[in-house]
Amino acid sequence: MTPSQPYLLRAIYDWIVDNQMTPYVLVNAENDYAYIPRDYVENGKIVLNVSPIAVNGLELGNEYVAFSARFAGKPMDVSFPITAVLAIYAKENGQGMVFNEPDNPPPDDDGPDDDKSGKPNLKLVK
Repeated sequence: MTPSQPYLLRAIYDWIVDNQMTPYVLVNAENDYAYIPRDYVENGKIVLNVSPIAVNGLELGNEYVAFSARFAGKPMDVSFPITAVLAIYAKENGQGMVFNEPDNPPPDDDGPDDDKSGKPNLKLVK
């Protein structure tokens, strides 16, 4: 299956904007393919306002996020991979979604305890 992150990112973005709030994205600035304003990076991360009034030409694609914006009055084309997005949230109340960092992939599905029959493998926890 294709990754769910781009779909979730678009859905949360729409939800935030539909509720008249300001969508912010937290981006991993250490990603080699992130073209971002480096002057605003703190602790390897950057928070970007991606509201419709703050950016032009916002593209929330399946592979990349891209837009044009002004930073300290200077125009800049910004782009970064979807995998560099760590979170999207509303500035006003912090509601949104945090994504797993790619450095922490989910556990391998081929572990020794997996049941290859396709049946659920559940344990009773008391």
